[in-house]
Amino acid sequence: MCATQLVLAYSPSAVTQPAPSVPLSLLIITTSGLVEHCLPAGGRVSVGRGENNDIRIDDGSVSRQHALLHIAASGELELTDLGGANGTQVQLRHGDAPRGTTESLTPVRRDSLRVAAGDRIVFGSVSAIIGRRVHGNDDKGAPIVVDPKMLELYAELQRVAGSNINVLLLGETGVGKEVVARHLHARSRRAGGPFLAINCAALPETLLEAELFGHERGAFTGAVGARPGLFESADGGTLFLDEVGELPLATQAKLLRVLEDRKVVRLGSRTERSFDARFVAATNRDLEANAEAGSFRSDLYFRLASFVLTIPPLRERSLELASLARAFLEQASAELDRVPLELAPEAAELLERYSWPGNVRELKNAMQRAAALSQGSQVFPEHLPDRVRRSSGAPDTFASPPEPVEASGDELVRLRSKIGELERANILEALDRCAGNQTRAAQELGISRRTLLNRLEAYNLPRPRR
Repeated sequence: MCATQLVLAYSPSAVTQPAPSVPLSLLIITTSGLVEHCLPAGGRVSVGRGENNDIRIDDGSVSRQHALLHIAASGELELTDLGGANGTQVQLRHGDAPRGTTESLTPVRRDSLRVAAGDRIVFGSVSAIIGRRVHGNDDKGAPIVVDPKMLELYAELQRVAGSNINVLLLGETGVGKEVVARHLHARSRRAGGPFLAINCAALPETLLEAELFGHERGAFTGAVGARPGLFESADGGTLFLDEVGELPLATQAKLLRVLEDRKVVRLGSRTERSFDARFVAATNRDLEANAEAGSFRSDLYFRLASFVLTIPPLRERSLELASLARAFLEQASAELDRVPLELAPEAAELLERYSWPGNVRELKNAMQRAAALSQGSQVFPEHLPDRVRRSSGAPDTFASPPEPVEASGDELVRLRSKIGELERANILEALDRCAGNQTRAAQELGISRRTLLNRLEAYNLPRPRR
């Protein structure tokens, strides 16, 4: 998965006629948003359900080895189907076809098919979009700050930006802690140095230590050469420790030593190496309470918490909601190589009513998904995730069937297929969130448990075992 940054300003020509050098990504459509996978500048990318694929799609309709994307140095793309049971299809939107038009799905064969940014690919029953990654630097991609609480927070941030004091950022998942950390780095005396980030919860303890401390050749199986860790690599810049509350106690002790003397010993070495980096940590946990309970070292907590900032959740800064939504929609439009989409008033009203438990990250995913599903120039309520519409009293995909529309046979098949894709993904997502508990998942989906079981049978999904 790649990291893109919010771009708030770009010329219209950059959207409609992007430069060939703009990097591409494959955006997998889910019920809550898009999962983005960066594509390399050249080479071959495998797609499938198997663990050894470059891009893994965990869906029963996708074969273990499903398809290949061939990327030429010129940026041209070719897609090859590997003969899976459910095949690969493409909805072409490049060439002479006007943007926003709907074309029929073209089956992909083993002799490959030319594809480009804006095209929709269907692997089995899972949709994906070839998008363009839009990047901006920390200064030009300034965060949107409107709410008084956030204005006060950024004012405090500015006061400590010029010092080397360690900063601890607190807040719910998805509130934008890394955005704040990047803003702090960009306005510090270290802005010319690197900004390196690591999610402390994403790696097992042995790999986490190798990433942080580096290693020498032969330090462990697979260490074929020496490599500096993030501590050394962040020399002269800022190191962002996300989810620092998830660090194992043994790693906490080692981190405390590094914070105290700014020296690191690589795995498999006895030599100390000095570095000079600022530490910014973030967590959604109550670290002070954890320190009192003994699950987090109190001495490390006080080292990290030299200056503490709490980022309020999105539901407490609703003044920024519309501006954020439109900015994310503009970014998503650019990534999909289309003119910027507008947010219809009725859709904006639903966004205002929703509580956004996933905060800014959830809003961004919702806007990415809406941009991928919208065929016209606006985003309407039907393009928003079901949970946003359910919480606002709007109909969802589990309610009564939609009103009949005038459409061709192929178009009806396409619409039914898309609704089925979204419903199936919705069910899998709810079951995953509820750890396989079917009763709770049905409650989240707004349907009865019997209806959920019927849906599992209809989509040939196994009943999860708890």
